[in-house]
Amino acid sequence: MFVQGNGVYYINIMKLYHGSNVVVDTPSLKFSRIELDFGAGFYTTTNYEQAVLFSEKIVERKKGSKVVNIYDFDDDVLNEFKVLEFSEPDIKWLDFVSAHRKSSPPHGDYDIIIGPVANDDVFRTLFLYFTGGLDVDETLSRLKIKKLFNQYAFKTDIALKRLKFIKGEFV
Repeated sequence: MFVQGNGVYYINIMKLYHGSNVVVDTPSLKFSRIELDFGAGFYTTTNYEQAVLFSEKIVERKKGSKVVNIYDFDDDVLNEFKVLEFSEPDIKWLDFVSAHRKSSPPHGDYDIIIGPVANDDVFRTLFLYFTGGLDVDETLSRLKIKKLFNQYAFKTDIALKRLKFIKGEFV
């Protein structure tokens, strides 16, 4: 971000998308669940199609309309927060996601967690790993050939305040 005259200008704005069954103009942590990939948080992605797929799953479970909420996020502010980032599905990511999916999250007071999404296709592989059907090496090998989308999990209210709501699109 830089300031020029009376205006504030952002230079590294990214679009983040949140699939839902409602318009979410004010993101909140009160509806989050602990057993998600990165634990309780407000989840977004840079991939519009991933958000559409997520909205479809929400509507199947809870009814409502398919909505993709669109936000601007200045990624220059990441250095202001405690951020954990997984660049690929490696053993650290696998352990972290596994712990959350088993409702035994590791400790860590992160504001934002960034990394691959364990979508339904990935979750099948993770399920085999959780139940002992695959070892670590085979699990990671299978995950590397899958197309994994990313996710940004906003874990604190102060981090959520940096999302700027643009609009909710009914899809």
